[in-house]
Amino acid sequence: MIKERTRVGIDFETDESNLVKREILISCETKILWSFQFDFIVLNLNISKRSNMMKHKKLVLLFFSLLALPFLMSLAPKGDNPDAVLGVWLTGSGKARIKIYKSDDGKYQGKIVWLRDPTYPDGKKKVDKQNPDEGKRTTPIMGLQNLRNFVYDGENLWKDGQIYDPDNGNDYSCKMELKDENTLEVRGFIGISLFGRTDVWKRQVAQKK
Repeated sequence: MIKERTRVGIDFETDESNLVKREILISCETKILWSFQFDFIVLNLNISKRSNMMKHKKLVLLFFSLLALPFLMSLAPKGDNPDAVLGVWLTGSGKARIKIYKSDDGKYQGKIVWLRDPTYPDGKKKVDKQNPDEGKRTTPIMGLQNLRNFVYDGENLWKDGQIYDPDNGNDYSCKMELKDENTLEVRGFIGISLFGRTDVWKRQVAQKK
């Protein structure tokens, strides 16, 4: 009898008694091959499923981004509008409201139109008692001009103005920048802008009298 070696290294005699054994071996090899092919197909399906999920998530994010775009654009200051700063603003401390208006010379001014605490403990109206000019120390805080002579410099920036703090009677150089339609950054400083303090004001709806 002639001996033959199979693909897995097992010797079989090529007589009829060993044909069954050979067929069993071939069957096992075939099943293993199909098992590998099935695992490969499942792996490809999983990869494809993950890829489709990622595409779906990206489409959902894109959809909601497009929905939010008009709202975000509405928050941004409108174009190059010098008068966008006009209106009533609440200071960062919440102690006062300032009305910014435009004077006849085209410059921007501001005055106090509301106080959280308009009177002293004795009931008297608050006055500008810290003013370095003695003649002005009886001036009421309500209606006091505290922003003066701002000019528009473009790109939502107003500069070259002055801001007066009635709490200490000091004047400071000042610039204002509109961050969005309802947020104004007001920076007071001495000398250069680097050395100063920024207060964030919020736009208010004017109260009807």
